[in-house]
Amino acid sequence: MQPLRRKTPLFSETTPMKGRKNNNLSIFVVVFSIFLFGVFMYNEDVKSIAEFPFSSRPKAQEIQETGSIQKNPVQETKQNDNGNAAFVSLNRRTEDSEETQNENVKGAVSLNQRTEMEDSDETQVKISLEKPIKEEEKKIELPGGEDQEEEQEQEQEEEDNEEVELPPEECDLFTGEWVFDNITHPLYKEDQCEFLTAQVTCMRNGRKDSLYQSWRWQPRDCSLPKFKAKLLLEKLRNKRLMFVGDSLNRNQWESMVCLAQSIIPRGRKSLNKTGSLSIFRIEDYNATVEFYWAPFLVESNSDDPNMHSILNRIIMPESIKKHGKNWKGVDYLVFNTYIWWMNTFNMKVLRGSFDEGATEYDEIARPDAYRRVLKTWAKWVNKNIDPNRTTVFFSSMSPLHIKSLDWNNPEGIKCAKETVPVTNMSIPLEVGTDKRLFVVAHNITKSMKVPVHFINITALSEYRKDAHTSVYTIRQGKMLTPEQQSDPATYADCIHWCLPGLPDTWNEFLYARIISRRS
Repeated sequence: MQPLRRKTPLFSETTPMKGRKNNNLSIFVVVFSIFLFGVFMYNEDVKSIAEFPFSSRPKAQEIQETGSIQKNPVQETKQNDNGNAAFVSLNRRTEDSEETQNENVKGAVSLNQRTEMEDSDETQVKISLEKPIKEEEKKIELPGGEDQEEEQEQEQEEEDNEEVELPPEECDLFTGEWVFDNITHPLYKEDQCEFLTAQVTCMRNGRKDSLYQSWRWQPRDCSLPKFKAKLLLEKLRNKRLMFVGDSLNRNQWESMVCLAQSIIPRGRKSLNKTGSLSIFRIEDYNATVEFYWAPFLVESNSDDPNMHSILNRIIMPESIKKHGKNWKGVDYLVFNTYIWWMNTFNMKVLRGSFDEGATEYDEIARPDAYRRVLKTWAKWVNKNIDPNRTTVFFSSMSPLHIKSLDWNNPEGIKCAKETVPVTNMSIPLEVGTDKRLFVVAHNITKSMKVPVHFINITALSEYRKDAHTSVYTIRQGKMLTPEQQSDPATYADCIHWCLPGLPDTWNEFLYARIISRRS
């Protein structure tokens, strides 16, 4: 209304000039008033456009003023009751969020100035009413933010208390299909698990595609239970879970560590390695997830956990006590042995003992040597394991993907650059797995006095040509160089698996058994 007051004297000065024509005075007044009103509206439009290019600067100043004003309410509120303190704390977070948003808007004005100038009238209203809008937002958003936090906590509590549906005991978990599911998988993020080694962190090591992380195994006749870290840890409370075997079992152990640690705060979890034994400890649950290096389960010249790259591998098929003493008193034991058998067709069996300095050996067929080893292992389990306390698992063979012709890719180089699984699961895939060893392991575990859960990972893993570490890994403790990565025929690791990835599925099988066991 101020501009109208300023223009009233002009009207009063002009009127006497037209005083002689009293009969036309009223018409002139009406016309001239319309003219002044039009000039006024034009000036207001010009004013809004003129002010628009500078609108971002007052916003920045307002942000600084708002930030300085926020300090006092927080200090004053600390003297109030707890409810008010919580309200102001949320208020501050809301305003901080608005400040950040205003900074982003400030940067965007220069990029979108042409578009926003077309909407100058809307911008003018936004600027003139900015503070009242903020105050209104505080009133609306603050309770909402508090309610949202409470709602999230309630949802988390409800999820933790939600009953998990277990698969029927008779359901075959290992016959099914791979389903792409980027909603529930991966079960954890690579960069959120500090305990992963450089051998398996494929994304960190340069791999660009991440689809391999999002495939979920769907059994044909049932479903795997929803993974809940808290439920797993409750089942592991005051217990020990140990993986025993070769580097594939270590691969699976790293996966289990990541699954278990996801809800444990820093400072309440630790990892220690002593000799062949690695122990991940979860303080609040007095639980451990452990790995024991024994690639053949029995004694061998490859038992050193750090220096075991030996081509001339020799085993003692009937000697297991030296390793076995470390497995006693464990609540969950997960055994495997396979990959270290695959570098030669025959196995070297020592005559005598390493402790006695024996060096002579006999060569026997791989399946025969494998059978002798597993019989020794089965005898130890039957003698030393109390099935009322300890649950025993044996994992079948983890496959290799060395020849791309096995999955009809003549242009491929081993498993390098494979980004999706083999999708045609109607026909069994042959990738060179020694099924003779599979039969030996299956038959021996089923004939034992102590119950052993045979985890059949072989067939379902054979379709996962996409999930290996390939050239995104280390070799002899060092990261592959760019030159080595460009030579997958020589350097691609098509034995071990990226994490998150396939071994998480293997652990879902263990999880299903562990949570179904009555404590």
